[in-house]
Amino acid sequence: MKRTQFILFLLLTVSFPALACTTAIISGKYTADGRPLLYKHRDTDNLQNKLMHFTDGKYSYIGIVNSVDKEGKEVWGGYNSAGFAIMNSASYNLNPDEAGKDELEGAVMKLALQHCATLADFERLLDSLPKPMYVSANFGVIDAQGGAAYYETGDHTYKKFDANDAGIAPLGYIVRTNYSFSGDRERDKGISRYQAAEPLFYRASLSNSLTCRFLLQDVSRHLTHGLTGVNLYDNMPANANKRVYVPFRDFIPRYSTSSVIVVQGIKEKEAPALTAMWTILGSPLTAVAIPVWLNKQNHYPSVLLADHTGNAKLCDWSLQLKKQLFPVTRGEGTDYIDLAALVSSDQNGIMQKIKPIEDRILENAGKMIDKWRKDGFNPAELKEFCDHTDRFITESYPELIKNQK
Repeated sequence: MKRTQFILFLLLTVSFPALACTTAIISGKYTADGRPLLYKHRDTDNLQNKLMHFTDGKYSYIGIVNSVDKEGKEVWGGYNSAGFAIMNSASYNLNPDEAGKDELEGAVMKLALQHCATLADFERLLDSLPKPMYVSANFGVIDAQGGAAYYETGDHTYKKFDANDAGIAPLGYIVRTNYSFSGDRERDKGISRYQAAEPLFYRASLSNSLTCRFLLQDVSRHLTHGLTGVNLYDNMPANANKRVYVPFRDFIPRYSTSSVIVVQGIKEKEAPALTAMWTILGSPLTAVAIPVWLNKQNHYPSVLLADHTGNAKLCDWSLQLKKQLFPVTRGEGTDYIDLAALVSSDQNGIMQKIKPIEDRILENAGKMIDKWRKDGFNPAELKEFCDHTDRFITESYPELIKNQK
């Protein structure tokens, strides 16, 4: 893209600052099924997120977009028809403090999805962008050739961390929160979340359990604090009838969590069409994961797409349930969660009630993708899956919300 085109693109872009994300990439050499994984647990002030499909570049692509961004000028994680996937976590220790705002990560990721098929393509894109780039981010990337790497990227330079390099990632995974290993370590942010995530990944790698389900259900719903070691399950209330408030700050899931994506890449010789993006819109404490596959027929669960309100239904429902977890709306209320509403010994917590819904979706999706890996991608089967998932979610969530009030 020419410099003038890029500058015009940036001028037309509406930017929103990222906050506190927890992310990871995993080489396919170390995952349970041999396929690379890209993970983003997104935290932002923009709690309404939606899924959008685009055909405005060299490659078609799908990704997470802020609901207020009607035209999809920024993408906060996704993948394209070449099997290239990208996400980011904001880094607060790469650029000097006086450098000003670094807000163009969403624009850069959109460009990458439009034009890149490989890690090498992404490196060429970064090299070609006008400097300063107005970014301060850990960009995580995987491609259909087995590539998996982070690019710690500031206004003028970047440094690559390759998950396939045993010297950098001896167990095949790399975790990043809100600091860069190549940055000023005195300004690290997100340390407690890194300390919470790293042991999870280490244990999963030892037991060959680095999977989509691990990322969605174990990491994004982890209730142990990385710094203090407090495990909220140790003090689980007997039932959900009486509110039990506990401090809830700097866990991996936070009040500000707006979405989660896990992009599962492909093995050698598999078609890029088999790349999948497992998607949670809203809080992972109140929303379920639904997989999507990029397709020309535009078969996607409608609960993930913007409706006439501009918001996605699943995200709306998730936020309604989240009000039960954070009923204190004044002062520092968002730092305190009603633990009884979240989890309880009688299994009536919201997170416990959504798990069977999610398990059924994951089971159905698993059977379908296993079949496609043998017989090839089938659009008709995908449409049936999307329709069934829409019906199931539309029946389950209003009932769940009604029963929680």
